[in-house]
Amino acid sequence: MRRSRLLYVPFWATYVFLYAPIVVLVVMSFNSGESAYTYEGFSLKWYADLAADERIMDGLINTLIVATGSTVIATVLGTLLAVGLARHTRSRTLDAVALMPAVLPDLVLAIGLLLFYGMIQLTLGLYSVILAHGVFAMAFVAAVVRTRLSGADASLEEASRDLGAGPVTTFRKVTLPQLAPGIVAGALLAFTLSLDEFVIAFFTIGNSEQTLPIVIYSMIRFGVTPKINALAAVLLLVSFTAVIVGQRMTKIGESRAQD
Repeated sequence: MRRSRLLYVPFWATYVFLYAPIVVLVVMSFNSGESAYTYEGFSLKWYADLAADERIMDGLINTLIVATGSTVIATVLGTLLAVGLARHTRSRTLDAVALMPAVLPDLVLAIGLLLFYGMIQLTLGLYSVILAHGVFAMAFVAAVVRTRLSGADASLEEASRDLGAGPVTTFRKVTLPQLAPGIVAGALLAFTLSLDEFVIAFFTIGNSEQTLPIVIYSMIRFGVTPKINALAAVLLLVSFTAVIVGQRMTKIGESRAQD
């Protein structure tokens, strides 16, 4: 029985609704005019203006610092958390608690972290955002690594221990190489999440420094310009690249596991 073509209408309508605004944004970032809504011709001048804008460059540097630092924290802790939950302490309660930062609304997590920083009297700055993003992204890394760990061969770890290798040696020489594609994919996901995250950064950063999403927010309050479109297009390119590389690494890990 042939399926009616009308069944594909909602499918393609959803895709158009989701991605048409992104396509329009990218196209308008090459607009030669001053308006963000009227296309007047092709030009790369807005991309050149991005490099000359000190505020945007400072925000970009701060964002890269935060994303790099939080990615390191989230990758290390998320990997250890995934291995601990899968190999040593199996508990549905602990699984739920470990994934809670990914499930909670960003606003709730941001307010909770802000209250915690106030309780311990921590001065807000880039380091407070790094810690906050590390906690937020750790759950995503743990989920990705946990998925990769479910396809790893546990018998290799048992053989390593039977041959006299200690837990640290087994993890470093047997478990870690098997998890490498998942760890890289989780790290790229954590970097992307931190790069684009606004709510948590807005609540946990000080007044003297700003990340790039906060800079964009302050700029669009006065109206959208082609420069903002160009900046958003660059962020989209970075995000899409990280996601594609992460998916590729995951597929490589799955193919190796099947071999």
